[in-house]
Amino acid sequence: MRSLESLEFDNDRALIRVDFNVPMSEGKVADDFRIQAALPSIKHCIDHGASVVLMSHLGRPGGVPSEDLSLMPVGETLCDHLEMSIKFSHDCVSDDAIDVSHELQAGEVHLLENLRFHAGETKNDHDFSSRLAQHGTCFINDAFGTAHRAHASNVGVTDFLQNCTPGFLMTEEFKFLHSAVIRPKRPFTIVLGGAKIGTKLPLVTRFIREADNVIIGGGMAFSFLKMAGYEIGKSIYDDSLLQTAKQIVEMSKSLNCEFHLPSDIVVTEDISSGQDSAVRKVSEIDVNEIGVDIGPETIDQFCETINGSSTVIWNGPMGIIETEAYSGGTKAVAEALAQMTGRGGLSIIGGGDSASAVRDLNLWNEMTHISTGGGASLELLAGKELPAMKALEMV
Repeated sequence: MRSLESLEFDNDRALIRVDFNVPMSEGKVADDFRIQAALPSIKHCIDHGASVVLMSHLGRPGGVPSEDLSLMPVGETLCDHLEMSIKFSHDCVSDDAIDVSHELQAGEVHLLENLRFHAGETKNDHDFSSRLAQHGTCFINDAFGTAHRAHASNVGVTDFLQNCTPGFLMTEEFKFLHSAVIRPKRPFTIVLGGAKIGTKLPLVTRFIREADNVIIGGGMAFSFLKMAGYEIGKSIYDDSLLQTAKQIVEMSKSLNCEFHLPSDIVVTEDISSGQDSAVRKVSEIDVNEIGVDIGPETIDQFCETINGSSTVIWNGPMGIIETEAYSGGTKAVAEALAQMTGRGGLSIIGGGDSASAVRDLNLWNEMTHISTGGGASLELLAGKELPAMKALEMV
């Protein structure tokens, strides 16, 4: 696999696909994690004599320019991190924007406006890809968060530029999410939560064969509890996946994998109240109650399994973490992971809400690897081939 270190920059323009799809609040960057994650590749290119052209999307403007989704505020935050001024173009494929890139001097940085202001980006349009490629003499993809999409900026441009490599972030994601789980240090545990059971079933199906423990919490646990015949009240579940859940549980019995479901649940009759009503055994949930978090007995069981593991992958909260009263299970899992990592274990956080929880608990530096990509991490962990990685010949 080609690497960023192998590129020799000689008056080259490094066209870098970054993932600056960051949370915004009142026109300013609310969380700069993804910007900081891109800095090592950007600085490497600058330090080795290249000029840099950065391209990214922000939100889903649907091919139509939107002032609210402009990357200009992102550029201001980037300037602060780089401690230098940068150039900015308001149209990523205009003649003026391409001219600016061609006139860059070594060490200068040019940020292009939101790629998705053009429909050609998500359509992987040939002509749009060709225009983007004119910005650079080589291509570096460091946007893992979009690696599961075949778009112009991460797949199409590789048809027009010869030197195409992954950036440091992309390489790091591949190392942990692909390579690290091929021969994991055991015991190997995967912890899954959140409400979207459909997107995570491929992970359960894969790791039920490969992991020593599969732990299911959060909203997705209720589909399994419903399948097992428990009353789950008004808790969230997916009726169309009950049969699949049944097959997974039956499969776990024939394999050397412990399948862990909650034994008790924090419930409420009104989520909007922000208050829990009681803690129920899974066999005692009332028809009017809603499960909002795992209970204390389950927390002890899950954390004991995590603490006894050597490799743990975590994706998805154990409860409704936006509400303090429903976030206890998620906090406990994060703290158990930090303790396990401190004893020499390997912890991989699959992005999204899990990453946010780790950050909010100031446990960021206690984990081995925190992914920048939610959907991309799910697909790579499930063993799927990601188009952007295939275009770079990483797989």
